[in-house]
Amino acid sequence: MLYDLYLFLNIYVALIHFYFSFKLSNFSNYSLLYYNLIPVISKNFVNPDTIFANNQMSLQDIEIYGFDYDYTLAFYSSHLHTLIFNIARDILINEHRYPEGLREYDYIPNFVIRGLHYDVQKALLMKIDAFHYIQLGTVYRGLNPVPEKEVIAMYEGSHVPLEIMSDFYGKSSHGHTMKQFMDIFSLPEMTLLLCVNDYFMKHNIDYEPVHLYKDVKEAIGDVHVRGIMYRAVEADNEKYICYGEQTHAVLRKLSKNGKKMFLITNSPFDFVNRGMNYIVGKDWRDLFDVVIVQADKPGFFNDRRKPFRRVTDKGVLLWDRIHHLEKGQIYKQGNLYEFLRLTGWRGSKVLYFGDHIYSDLADLTLKHGWRTGAIIPELRKEIKIMNTEEYVHTMTWLQALTGLLEQMQVHQDPASQTVIQQWINEREEMRLRTKDIFNAQFGSLFRTYHNPTYFTRRLSRFADIYMASLSCLLNYDLQHTFYPRRTPLQHESPIWPEQTSTGTHVGESLHITSVL
Repeated sequence: MLYDLYLFLNIYVALIHFYFSFKLSNFSNYSLLYYNLIPVISKNFVNPDTIFANNQMSLQDIEIYGFDYDYTLAFYSSHLHTLIFNIARDILINEHRYPEGLREYDYIPNFVIRGLHYDVQKALLMKIDAFHYIQLGTVYRGLNPVPEKEVIAMYEGSHVPLEIMSDFYGKSSHGHTMKQFMDIFSLPEMTLLLCVNDYFMKHNIDYEPVHLYKDVKEAIGDVHVRGIMYRAVEADNEKYICYGEQTHAVLRKLSKNGKKMFLITNSPFDFVNRGMNYIVGKDWRDLFDVVIVQADKPGFFNDRRKPFRRVTDKGVLLWDRIHHLEKGQIYKQGNLYEFLRLTGWRGSKVLYFGDHIYSDLADLTLKHGWRTGAIIPELRKEIKIMNTEEYVHTMTWLQALTGLLEQMQVHQDPASQTVIQQWINEREEMRLRTKDIFNAQFGSLFRTYHNPTYFTRRLSRFADIYMASLSCLLNYDLQHTFYPRRTPLQHESPIWPEQTSTGTHVGESLHITSVL
């Protein structure tokens, strides 16, 4: 099988040959050549159940496996986001005196994506790339896009200065400036912000964007803090929890191979217990050596002051000092430094999985040397899209056009410039089409038109490996070594005849590194 990049070079060279052979009179021949090669390229696809490596890591070295709970061990249906949105909307109306008209707004699934930034003072939701540039066309005020010219005027270009970007944990470092939404639970929060903004603008209501942001944030927080969401899920596990048979299989596999396991979650014990009973079974606690609930991550990883406290099965907090973390017991709060002292589980023999790049993974890899695995549920959907014929056709021709423009821009004669402008226009149309394939408003979670997103930049820094779900571990034995693909630098040759152990060629990385 030919590699994607090698095929691209063939297309590129052939198109150049056609250009010089026929000058500009046979542009249709370029398209014909491209369409003849598409069936070959389409055979090269990415397995959605693959585990991808940012850093080399061998499972042979891992002795202890740690897990977050929400969106790591337990996955939720779209009903949960609708529930969070509806409850928070009603809190705004009933307790913050927001207009009754907001009840007209329902949750809009798939309108927003994770990793977006919200300019609190300007009330704008946007997608920013790894170099702090706004992706024009993905800036929304309310439910409507903001024209590019208006965005450029507001920010004096499309670059967002470092001093107003979010800090290490996605929060604003200079008051209410930028907030990055990295949590899957933040999808209904972003949608509610857009809907309230939309209502105020439609009805010409003068409002302070900072107050709106704080009120929505508080309302969403109340859904969790007051236990409203927890009680709803506990009352109807079948509606809200996606049954985790494969999660059960992963835990059994690790236990059978003598691996130690622990759970550190911010969720309360009753909620976790009911969910794990549903997903794994009533004996789920037998699989874990340590269970810590209401850990208050990311503070758990940094604050040395909070001691562990034991919790009974009935939720009663005990007052005794904790000298050992015992299997079968439940502990609340605590901190990582005490955890390390009591368990001795240090360094690269520990692998911790979580879905939140900042709260779950950042401190562990930067300060404590644990290995980290990011669970990215959106990954499976995006890979399936990239395996479609539409995506392959669009992306292959888009890259061919980009190569042609780069090479042919030196030709300044009128005939050449006419065709080059046609190529520029077509390339722009295809870039927009490629964005819409993933999400009509914001495109792919992982890329802007051509650069990695800010989300991807943090993912590559804080996660040794990443995957769509824990079930991907079932495809690998526990001696497996994950090797990051040697993605060529800009000054390096793009042909790397390497192959991954899953049988997919390195060229497949083009699906991720393509121009989105």
